[in-house]
Amino acid sequence: MYEKRHALPASGPSIKRRLTDDQRTTLAEIEGFGWELQFVRQPSYADPVAVVYDHRHGYFAVLEADGRLNENPAITIRY
Repeated sequence: MYEKRHALPASGPSIKRRLTDDQRTTLAEIEGFGWELQFVRQPSYADPVAVVYDHRHGYFAVLEADGRLNENPAITIRY
């Protein structure tokens, strides 16, 4: 059976290529404050959803397609 989630690398430079230009710009800015890109969801025919994690405060946020950091996203993160 084909497992879609394993078709693309989960980390490294290749994951950042899936982001919009605005998301990459914001990510570069917030990485200096301890944020780290965790994964990118790519819904069919929709903008990528980049999920970042703040290690210092222990919470997740979403980088919107326009580069805004959404600290109260309407998504569920499974641990």
